[in-house]
Amino acid sequence: MDQPLKSAPLRALEDAFHAMVEKSRTSPPPDLAERQDRLRRLRAVVAENEERFRQAISADFGHRCAIETTVAEILMVFTEIRHATKHLKKWMAPQRVATGLQFLPARNRLIPQPLGVVGIISPWNYPLQLTLAPAVGAIAAGNRVMIKPSELVPRFSALLQELIAQRFDATEILVTGIEEEIARAFAALPFDHLVFTGSTRVGRMVAEAAGRNLTPVTLELGGKSPCIIDRSADLDQAAERIAYGKLLNAGQTCIAPDYVLVPESSVQAFAEKLRACLRRMVGTDPNNKDYTSIISGRHYARLEELAADAAAKGARILQPAVPDDPNWKARRKFPPTVVIGATAEMKIMQEEIFGPLLPVIGYKDPSETIDYINRHDRPLALYWFGRDKAARDEVLARTVSGGVTVNDCLFHFAQINQPMGGVGASGSGAYHGEWGFNTFSKLKPVFYRSPLNMLADLYPPYGSKIARLEKLMRFMS
Repeated sequence: MDQPLKSAPLRALEDAFHAMVEKSRTSPPPDLAERQDRLRRLRAVVAENEERFRQAISADFGHRCAIETTVAEILMVFTEIRHATKHLKKWMAPQRVATGLQFLPARNRLIPQPLGVVGIISPWNYPLQLTLAPAVGAIAAGNRVMIKPSELVPRFSALLQELIAQRFDATEILVTGIEEEIARAFAALPFDHLVFTGSTRVGRMVAEAAGRNLTPVTLELGGKSPCIIDRSADLDQAAERIAYGKLLNAGQTCIAPDYVLVPESSVQAFAEKLRACLRRMVGTDPNNKDYTSIISGRHYARLEELAADAAAKGARILQPAVPDDPNWKARRKFPPTVVIGATAEMKIMQEEIFGPLLPVIGYKDPSETIDYINRHDRPLALYWFGRDKAARDEVLARTVSGGVTVNDCLFHFAQINQPMGGVGASGSGAYHGEWGFNTFSKLKPVFYRSPLNMLADLYPPYGSKIARLEKLMRFMS
């Protein structure tokens, strides 16, 4: 049966991929100087075009706070590149590994080598940072990189494609188009490693497509990341820090606090403090340049539905702004919203919110918070507030999450020496710093045989020599 003719974009995608694979298989692995040169060129792409990136991302969002783009994207990319460049020589060096006594004076080494071609499917919410941060790790490890940006940020995607093409050969780094057929075909390519950042629902489809090629995947997903307010917590401090964590990028952050568990007696007081912080940080004016728009009309409508469903089912809604002002919707800026009394049957507690709505839920006993979290999918992030170290350590020991920040939100993500990754439904694998280098490398174990070793005594005919060797090995085991 004849195969259907492929479109020009699909043929171009496959041709570019095969060219990368061919180059990765026939060329020597890039040395330290070549990898550092690629990292320098990548930094130049961003450094020389900061304002263009800010403007493109803002245009895609409708409005994106310029400071948020600078701090949460541009500076984060610079940090990744600077850290990788500084430590790359050490990361590339063969690692000493202990050798069993019975094999001495032989040697063991772990030798990092590039996997080959790494694919990156990046999201729209932090399009620069969540595209280039994994790319830095892949480049540092000596790989060639193919990137598929999100279709929801077309201006950013076109700009990145243009600038990367100016600085890199198409077999070094390539940014593809964002057409729907490209998105479907990308995950099905037999990459040596594939990174996807996005929703759990799409992540399952990406993992299934990659699995047909046995392609290893790093999935950076999301989920409902909880905040626990312990009885020992400072409510004013917790409210301020949680408000910031929720308002950054208008809540369109995979590790944003998704709901808050508060002692029952403090629910109303905490909710009012939270509303006051939200009002102070973004005010009541939809024109506030510090407050980012929701990415699309469809996502805005979804947030409206979550709030309406919660209200219809008995939740109380607190908003520091006047939601009836038509300028909110006209600018796709969703009024920050506190939801008191959210319950399991409400949609807001059934899906990741990914916007500036925050349920506040009361608990009677601290053990309830652990039980509640453990009854649901493991979150990408968990936040704990308080001074009671025993209570803190119990939560850390009895819950499993991708990462934790204690007495603040988000900042575990910014630690370059810590891995960033989910667990279960919130993702798999990790990157950042050396963790990224190792993710995108094959740490190849090598055993160097010594001529003085007794291993030849294992060969037949066995006779009495094997008994002596067996006795020695039992003694050393």
